[in-house]
Amino acid sequence: MLGALSQAIADALEPAERRTLLLTILGTAVLLVALVFGASLLIAALNVTGIHWLNLAIDVLGGAAALFIAWLIFPAMAVLILGFFLDHVIASIESRHYPELPEPRRIGIRQSLMGAVRLAVLAVVLNLLVLPLYLLLPVINFVLFFGINGYLVSREYFEAVACRRLDPGDLWAMWRRYRIRLVAAGVVVAMFSTIPVLNLAAPLIGVAFMLHLFEGLRRRAARA
Repeated sequence: MLGALSQAIADALEPAERRTLLLTILGTAVLLVALVFGASLLIAALNVTGIHWLNLAIDVLGGAAALFIAWLIFPAMAVLILGFFLDHVIASIESRHYPELPEPRRIGIRQSLMGAVRLAVLAVVLNLLVLPLYLLLPVINFVLFFGINGYLVSREYFEAVACRRLDPGDLWAMWRRYRIRLVAAGVVVAMFSTIPVLNLAAPLIGVAFMLHLFEGLRRRAARA
């Protein structure tokens, strides 16, 4: 797994992937700023109490809460933006590391985006549902956060990579066989998504990491 991760980090910095990295960072930043700004405007417009100083306090707390939620859902938003470029990124990394592979099954941008949207919705809903636990249960909150987001990220990236090479039956058989290792990889990516600066490249690293992990497992199973 460490070998796949080191390869993935190197891939994210390759000249061929820099444009995608920059576009993903820009798109994610714009989306999150829009969400935070919109939430702050909505809270300010509600004028909840009619008392100026209390409304001001609510506005400040609401803005802080919006920033916290934006941090929580950052991994899902980044995957959503990367969905526009996912097929291109996977094809680029495959051609560089696995040139012997045959032509993949055709996966259009629509399918990539549908998977990314599904992940984004699930991540937002699940993280909001367990938000009280994040706030009230120290230590356990980290386990919950990385467990939930690691699982979601691993499923999305695994499907994106594996569906190019496997039919649905084989895909899900491979997921069931290696799901502990695959989810562990997703947890690593989710951890990267919480580290300033590194989180900007986390989606691209995650895709490359899952691709190298998938190809390594697939080759091992074939030899066995």
